Amino acid sequence: MHRHSIGSFTKIALQLLLGLGLFGADQVYAQRSTSHSPYSQFGLGQMRNDLLPQTRAMGGIATGVRYLTGLPTLNIANPASYSGLNRTVLEAGMYGNFTQLSRDNLSDHTADFAFGHLAIGIPLQKYGGFSFGLLPFSDMGYSSKNVESIDDLVYEKQIFGEGGINKAYLGYGVSPIKGLSIGANAGFLFGNLYDITQVKFVSDLSAYPAELKETRNIRGLAVDYGIQYSKSINRKYNLTLGYTGTLNNNINAKPSRIITISENNFDDDYIAPPLDTIGTGTFATRKIQLPLKHNVGFTLSKGYNWLIGADFNYADWSKFEVLEGQNKLEKSYGFAVGGQIKPDPTSVRYWKQVDYRLGFRYNQTPVVYRNQRINDMAVSVGVGLPLPETNFGRTFSQINISAEFGQQGSLNHNLVRERYININFGFTINDSWFIRRSLD
Repeated sequence: MHRHSIGSFTKIALQLLLGLGLFGADQVYAQRSTSHSPYSQFGLGQMRNDLLPQTRAMGGIATGVRYLTGLPTLNIANPASYSGLNRTVLEAGMYGNFTQLSRDNLSDHTADFAFGHLAIGIPLQKYGGFSFGLLPFSDMGYSSKNVESIDDLVYEKQIFGEGGINKAYLGYGVSPIKGLSIGANAGFLFGNLYDITQVKFVSDLSAYPAELKETRNIRGLAVDYGIQYSKSINRKYNLTLGYTGTLNNNINAKPSRIITISENNFDDDYIAPPLDTIGTGTFATRKIQLPLKHNVGFTLSKGYNWLIGADFNYADWSKFEVLEGQNKLEKSYGFAVGGQIKPDPTSVRYWKQVDYRLGFRYNQTPVVYRNQRINDMAVSVGVGLPLPETNFGRTFSQINISAEFGQQGSLNHNLVRERYININFGFTINDSWFIRRSLD
């Protein structure tokens, strides 16, 4: 049997940490983030797509959304819609995620709640409207654990990722001619993504475990733009066509690395404090080119009564690379359909004034894992609960709730199947009460 000193264990741990591929683990599960997806390890994590609860409930249709319940609505996904604002709007909310991950005969369950969004839209009368706010851009959270050996040396390798990117935006929309609107958002992206590898020696617990923590500090400006054309049909229906796209946005990623040794033991619930740092490094800032995205969509509505619509999306992730050696991403495609109905806008019965929403979406994601494209699909439902009248009269404010029931990946080809429920909860304050109180 070979004999190893503590110093040799540290040297071996260092070699293992620097030599391990981030994506070679066989058991991949989610951990420690508002995202709980093993597929969030690719790219910049799980993208959030600038959607509010009311549009998520309709499958994510947003490109052609300008009016909901017959009134202009704040739609961050298409800044052209800002030109239609006729009241100051405050949107605030949170979201939750419940996930079941399965592979072979193993399964894991996770849950989390986090900040969802904070946004304000302000009309400028004939000069259009503008909006600003803060919302998540992407989330990352995954974990894997394997037991491996070199000769008689048995070690446990754990890899996990966490973190996310936020987006602070400012947007403006204007209608240069009747029926046509244009707009743009300028978003500042900021946040950190962490990829952590830990090695623990199972065959000799007296040896110090080691950890490699790689950080990607993300900063940069991302611009998107939109167009909408609305037309009344027989003074009864309203048709809105929409398009959104992105520029060739380049953001900065500054990588850094720290290697530490710790007390025994690493486990799922506790990370021992580091005893010593055995290596650090800061590397040159890299330019990351975000993918060009294109979305087209439409909505058809009848006043306060109903709305239906569809979106189609495309994004070219094939040139995107944030880590050297990371699995290459591909072009992504998808569509969404959905709508909402208000049973009787003139009724005095509360439940007949509620907006009931339903939708479906399908996306062929840019992720290729084990030579298989990863698809994502979900059915969504939701309600818009009107708030009661105030002393100033009728309110146009709502509580918006949506739920997405979806699946990403499958059990075929030795993949991980991710089944999830995403809950989004938001307040829309959109009436004269908010305006007057703001002035006071």
